[in-house]
Amino acid sequence: MRRSRHPSPPGRRPVRVTAALVVVGAALTMTAGCSAVATDDLRGTSPSTPRPTTSQELSMQTFAPPAGASAATRALFTAVEASDLVGIKDAIADGADLEARGPLGRTPLVEATKANRSDVATTLLEAGADPNAKDDIQDSAFLYAGAEGLDEIVRATLAHGADVRSTNRYGGTALIPASEHAHVPTVRMLIAAGVPVNHVNNLSWTALHEAIVLGNGDAEHVEVVRLLLKAGADQSIADGDGVLPRTLARQRGFSEIVDELDRANER
Repeated sequence: MRRSRHPSPPGRRPVRVTAALVVVGAALTMTAGCSAVATDDLRGTSPSTPRPTTSQELSMQTFAPPAGASAATRALFTAVEASDLVGIKDAIADGADLEARGPLGRTPLVEATKANRSDVATTLLEAGADPNAKDDIQDSAFLYAGAEGLDEIVRATLAHGADVRSTNRYGGTALIPASEHAHVPTVRMLIAAGVPVNHVNNLSWTALHEAIVLGNGDAEHVEVVRLLLKAGADQSIADGDGVLPRTLARQRGFSEIVDELDRANER
């Protein structure tokens, strides 16, 4: 590297070094300021003060039985958490309470369903677990399985007395979220089981509305619309703003859904 033609006088630092030091000093000041803010934010917070538990953290906690549960019920909860089918059957034979509530108000069946453990859910249903028992957010095994397209569990709950007219926290049947998510096999199953096609939820939407408004117009959603129309979905039911399904589809550029609606009107 070539030497500068204008070296700094003795005892003086180059200007660029001074500038660099100023920048570093400013950065250190800013860092100190941030640390002070962070410290201020923590003042008054005792390390022993419990932090509120979030719902996500609750769902990740151990599936604990309710206080005072019998030994058999405690064994059932442990076996459900471990997907231990033999342990589940043994606990049931010992008199475990199939409808005992654990965290978030879940029964063993709802817990197994939300973990998509179809073998556990089926074992519990065969032992008499209630497919319509709801947790704290109004999900039953049947409603949740329908919404998430867990067809094996849907089939098992239907075989063991699922209420096809039951509704979730939004006032909707299992068919409405199944249509929204375009779970085509699930939609077929729910329609065949007799879930009302034209039920209107608390958002003023039917399954047809949700397949359009909350869908993306892809092939699966087109097929869902086709299935709903074939099952008697009523295009004359407007949403809460008075807008009809065809208009909703046209506004979103879902031309294939518009075509399906038009063909159904011609029949």
